[in-house]
Amino acid sequence: MSTATRSASTWPDGRWHYRRSLASRVAVLTTLALGISIAIMAFTAFLVMRQQLMSSLDQSLLNRAHKATAVSALSELTVKGWPPWVLGAADVRVIYVTLDGPPAGTDIPHFSLGQPEYDVVTGERESVVRTLVTEEGERFRVATVRAGSGQALVLAQPLAANDRTLEKLSGVLFVFGALGVLAALMAGWIVARNGLRPVRRLTSAVERIAMTEDLTPLRVEGDDEVARLATAFNQMLLALGASRDRQRRLVADASHELRTPLTSLRTNLDLLRQAEGNSALPPEARLELLDDVRGQIEELSALVGDLVELARDEPMTRVVTRVDLAEVVERAVTRVRRRAQGISFDLELDHWPVVGDASSLERAVTNLLDNAGKWSPPDGTVWVRLADGVLTVDDEGPGVAESDRPHVFERFFRSDESRAMPGSGLGLAIVRQVVDRHGGQIEVSESPSGGARFSLSLPGVAADAVTPG
Repeated sequence: MSTATRSASTWPDGRWHYRRSLASRVAVLTTLALGISIAIMAFTAFLVMRQQLMSSLDQSLLNRAHKATAVSALSELTVKGWPPWVLGAADVRVIYVTLDGPPAGTDIPHFSLGQPEYDVVTGERESVVRTLVTEEGERFRVATVRAGSGQALVLAQPLAANDRTLEKLSGVLFVFGALGVLAALMAGWIVARNGLRPVRRLTSAVERIAMTEDLTPLRVEGDDEVARLATAFNQMLLALGASRDRQRRLVADASHELRTPLTSLRTNLDLLRQAEGNSALPPEARLELLDDVRGQIEELSALVGDLVELARDEPMTRVVTRVDLAEVVERAVTRVRRRAQGISFDLELDHWPVVGDASSLERAVTNLLDNAGKWSPPDGTVWVRLADGVLTVDDEGPGVAESDRPHVFERFFRSDESRAMPGSGLGLAIVRQVVDRHGGQIEVSESPSGGARFSLSLPGVAADAVTPG
């Protein structure tokens, strides 16, 4: 067999133990179940057979005793020592008992008749059957019937023949039981091996995937539990493949986005270095290069921060509490006004308590407002409305083409019109990630002014709700 029956492993305390394979455990459990069943059946058959033999023997003795009607003649012959076969009872001992006991000289087995037999003699009972043992250890089945006033007839038959029959029966049952257990062991092992073959194939396929990192879905056969397990593995593989594809796209897009500011930054630094020994570079040009370097560093820092934020697939450990979305929007508008010179913001906010992380929510709203301010014309207006848990941000820009709307929340997506605009292309992707973490929704459509409208909705909570901070 290709697989080991047992495998060695260690407990947390360092002790070694052996762990049986699933096939061997199934075979052992099957054998134990069938073995116990066979033992119970054999034991029951033995008890039934012994009871049946004893019942037949008791009925035979009672019938013989009741047919002996010539009690006086039988008594006389018994006293004279006639052998039992003369009396028609070659396989039994015949004893005639009165109130004074057996007649003198009667050849009887060396066992003592007890109170049950004398109860029959005195007439208190009609008959009694029980087993008695002689002083030599020989077992007799003794039947006593009333034969008249103060008289009883006792028939005693040795149980040696019955015991030999039961011994042979027990031997036969033991042999056939052992053979049955062996057959159960073989059948259990065969069933376990054949039944677990799909599990072994699935295990080999998963081990191959772990070694090769090939996330090709597994082949599913049938519709049983193993097929359901394979289907679950395929779903996991699809999720892993999608996650790996997202990571690859993120790395590829990030390398592309980082290359431009780094190249520009290196060029400006080289120019500044060359200008150290060149007095012909005007001070204004030097200051312009330094401002350009500072701006590129800030852009690079923002890009790296956005990449770090998006690279986290799992929820971050943050302080989650009840916050008022209107207050979050007000803080975000205050921040955006400082850098969106000439853009006015028209606010109408209703209180809307939500459960979440205030800093990440503020960043998402800030990104929405920055996007609206970036696309608004000079001296434009951005309308911000919050009602019934829906935050609406409208701008006066060119809007989002209908073909681009399904992609605006993707990482590094840029429409044809936005390629000349500053930014990393990650702001709206961060908005989608924050909204998804808070169980909300984000949509883009056309505003009444012809620009873009972003609608953000978050589930609210009761005003008196208490959440852990």
